[in-house]
Amino acid sequence: MRRHQLASFALALAVQAPAAPRPPAVVIPPGHDTIVLWPNGAPGSEARKAEAEQIDGETVLNVHNPSIIAFLPTKDVATGVAIVMAPGGGHRSLWIMHEGVNPALALNAKGIAVFILKNRLQSSGYTFDVEGLADMQRAIRTVRSRAAEWGIDPAKIGAAGFSAGGELAQLAALRHDAGKPDAADPIERASSRPDFQVLIYPGKSQLIQPVAGSPPAFLAAGFDDRPDISTGLAEAYLRFKQAGVQAELHMYANVGHGFGVRPERAGQSHQEWTTQLVAFLRQSKVIATPAR
Repeated sequence: MRRHQLASFALALAVQAPAAPRPPAVVIPPGHDTIVLWPNGAPGSEARKAEAEQIDGETVLNVHNPSIIAFLPTKDVATGVAIVMAPGGGHRSLWIMHEGVNPALALNAKGIAVFILKNRLQSSGYTFDVEGLADMQRAIRTVRSRAAEWGIDPAKIGAAGFSAGGELAQLAALRHDAGKPDAADPIERASSRPDFQVLIYPGKSQLIQPVAGSPPAFLAAGFDDRPDISTGLAEAYLRFKQAGVQAELHMYANVGHGFGVRPERAGQSHQEWTTQLVAFLRQSKVIATPAR
């Protein structure tokens, strides 16, 4: 067989050979418990609680039994502050690594407990402002009701979100209650109000409407993000100011949507937001400043 025929034959084999299955890129480090938010099934999803979640690359989807994954700092660095963190994914899936696990590990190292939320999604027939919001509220109540167990100050629990998850976080900051003192379920007795909000390139930023008394806000996005976020978040910051709500805005140059926390981008300004968030929490007296 001539050389060009051998090359053509090898190419044909390569084309015909089935591609190796892509391994899932969602890797939860060992030692992090998953807590189901409603052991008997979430309201409206009881009949589907046994359906398995799906993993597609770095994303999780097909969530019918919402839960949180606990990332707790070591006791020697713990600040008593906790964050319920909602990954984004366009309400279709959850980017669980760069908008969940990676920022959780970065914040753990700074003494912040993080609970990654796996909420129900519009792609599975739910709505973010009903079932999605209920999942976020239940997650905040769960963390608050178990604060002593996890070494958390129940008055220092925030809501954070990226992109679509940012919509959940800011909605939780607007729609909350003090809990139901007479509820049979002890979790429902806890308040669903976040003590601060962390909105990282939140979807529909132009619709954020803080009111007087809203929790203080840490806001971050990329200059090159789409206008409803880059311009929308800048305008939202002004509405926080008009409402008398303390807020801090970081708009990073030369970056667009979805930067999250990515180790391969270490050293770039938009990867410093976790450090800046901790400084904001210290400035806001959520984290106590050590006496000198």
